[in-house]
Amino acid sequence: MAIPTRTKEIELLQLVAELERFYTEEELDEIEETDPDRAYELARAQALAEQYGLEPGQQPATDEDLTIDHERVKAALEEAAQLLRGDGGDLELVDIDGSRVRVRMLGACSGCPSSTMDLKTIVERKVKQRVPGISEVVNTI
Repeated sequence: MAIPTRTKEIELLQLVAELERFYTEEELDEIEETDPDRAYELARAQALAEQYGLEPGQQPATDEDLTIDHERVKAALEEAAQLLRGDGGDLELVDIDGSRVRVRMLGACSGCPSSTMDLKTIVERKVKQRVPGISEVVNTI
């Protein structure tokens, strides 16, 4: 099932179409000294382009060409679950609804006061890093 990504990521991928080449880490560091926002934007656009297999100057034909890879979501959730299991917690994937991932916190995470923070700092962060297009990860009770 193809799910369009968020607007911001589509905009960043359109930035790739304007680039003549990708920047090296050293070049991005130099840009960061004078314009940190631009350096971040370029680095993020290049990372997204790599994830979608795009080259500089190339962009997807339509928004529908930008899809969320469900297998990558599952792999990212498994990485996060391994961290949670270290403290007796766990999680399961409930649904992927557009750009939102719904999970259920289990084990020690169920009802834990820190589970909200863990959801954002561990689970959501892992998923967003690994899968372009995810806007948020929410707990479903």
